[in-house]
Amino acid sequence: MDRIALFPGSFDPMTTGHLALLRKAMPLFDRIIVAIGVNSAKKEFLPLAERISRIQKATADMPNIKTASYSGTTIDFCHKTGAKFILRGVRNNADFEYERTIADINRLLDSDIETVILISEPQYAAISSTMVRELASLGKDVSKFVIQ
Repeated sequence: MDRIALFPGSFDPMTTGHLALLRKAMPLFDRIIVAIGVNSAKKEFLPLAERISRIQKATADMPNIKTASYSGTTIDFCHKTGAKFILRGVRNNADFEYERTIADINRLLDSDIETVILISEPQYAAISSTMVRELASLGKDVSKFVIQ
C-alpha cells in the first residue's frame, strides 16, 4: 500500500517555507498531495487557478507530488484520495499548539489517519502566508518569500 500524505492549506500564497517542507517530506512518503482548501467565506489573495499553477510549476521536479483543491473537511479529502497521513509544518511553539489541536480533532474523526508534523528550518521560521499577504498589501516586495 502506498504511503500517501495530504499537505493541506490555503497556500495563499505558497511560501518558500512550504516548498522546503515538501522537499524534507518527500523521502517519507510515496505520494504527497498538496491539497488547497477552498473556503468560499475567506477572501482570496491569489485566485485558486494561479495557486495551483504556481505549486505545479514549483514541484515539477518532484514526481511524487500532486496538487488538488478541495472543500469540506481534510479528513473527508483524505478518504477520497486514500491518504493515511496529514503532513503539517510548524515554525514555533504557537504553531505546534495549534497543529496539535487540529491533529487531535482529526484523530477523533478518523483514528486511522495520522498527522505527521515536521519542524521548519530556522531560515523559514518567520515566513508565513499571512505575513506575506500583509507585506504585499503594504506594497513591499515579497518575491523572496513566495514561489512564483
